[in-house]
Amino acid sequence: MTIKHRIFTTPVAKVYPYYLAKAEKKGRTPAEVDAIICWLTGYTPRQLAAQLKKQTNFETFFQKAPKPNPARKQITGTICGVRIEAIAEPTMREIRYLDKLVDELAKGKALEKILRG
Repeated sequence: MTIKHRIFTTPVAKVYPYYLAKAEKKGRTPAEVDAIICWLTGYTPRQLAAQLKKQTNFETFFQKAPKPNPARKQITGTICGVRIEAIAEPTMREIRYLDKLVDELAKGKALEKILRG
């Protein structure tokens, strides 16, 4: 029996303020963070707000994502010292995709490039 990482059961709403703070500290906006999350998952802004309000955990958030963007597989590189493309567990890979996108936003990358457009 494998033990799941605790991030899987953590509500997205608990981590969301950290995403916002990281982006805002570098002059980016909450709307840009939301755009990244919606692009990655297919949630509309209204659906995203509902998921945050419901305290949906990361595992459910990504499992129920309406339309995961196929271009998310173009997200590569390292996050927390681990190559994203080497992460075998699908939910953890989705979480790390999101982490990487928020990092790119905070580093000043243009939103169009972050969204692989």
